[in-house]
Amino acid sequence: MSSPSWQARAISLALRLTFKRQLAAAQGIDQVRQLMGRHMSRTPREMEIAPWPHAGGGQGERLRCLRTPPRARLMYVHGGGFVAGSPLSHRSITVALARLGFEVWVPDYRLAPEHPFPQGLEQLVALYGEASHGLSADQPLLLAGDSAGGGLVLSLMLMLKDQGRALPAAGALLSPLSDLTLSGHSIEANARRCAMFSRAPLERGVALYLGGQDARLPLASPVRAKLHGLPPLIIHVGKNETLLDDAVALSEACQRDGVKAQLRIWPAVPHVWQLFGRYIPEARQSLREVAAFLHQHTLNSPV
Repeated sequence: MSSPSWQARAISLALRLTFKRQLAAAQGIDQVRQLMGRHMSRTPREMEIAPWPHAGGGQGERLRCLRTPPRARLMYVHGGGFVAGSPLSHRSITVALARLGFEVWVPDYRLAPEHPFPQGLEQLVALYGEASHGLSADQPLLLAGDSAGGGLVLSLMLMLKDQGRALPAAGALLSPLSDLTLSGHSIEANARRCAMFSRAPLERGVALYLGGQDARLPLASPVRAKLHGLPPLIIHVGKNETLLDDAVALSEACQRDGVKAQLRIWPAVPHVWQLFGRYIPEARQSLREVAAFLHQHTLNSPV
């Protein structure tokens, strides 16, 4: 897209005037979860959604579009600052991905502060195994996630690599939160421009997630890890986001460690603008590009 849409600018302004202020003023985890857990989409009739009960507790969901037979299986890890969000809150993205030819498995993973690092990550490793069940060796699972979920996808890949387990064929990271030291210059430089976050809410979420552990640990801040051997990644982020530098630094780390990574920086869009596919044309375009990248790295066989 050659220039930002008016819809992207309008949604960004609306979020700055409402959501961003409300999140900064939120008192307690319940208010944060209420703000970040809103269901933003209608579920179309052609979407088949089935429960995914988790052995360790919780219940995710599996989506497939009846009009678009899936060509690959994808596990999607929702964002929410490690403390909020659910399969329902991110259904606008997962429905769109199902329409683009994926069977989408969305875990309802453990959140902080009740389950601090690395409990949610360890559960995701087990759920990755569940989502991979029934796939052949030449038909690997794909991974995608946004914001904190994008960072968790990267940490999940690192943990799978450390355990000598099969890695996904490729991964997609949407506005990933990958450096919990919050040392990126954009956190301050974009503090006013970002439609959703300033430093304080990020610090609160990270502190609740870490539970006193060191933010520099590679599985907590995967951008600081050795990334050699990871599968190809596509990374999308907004130019005005506080988390812009997380994505840029991750792209540079991939280049350093020989990991194929495709970074695209979008102007004027809000954090995880893909949630607003009904309104923002850049959201639909981003997900089309993500889907094309992921399909490119599979055999595209029916699942």
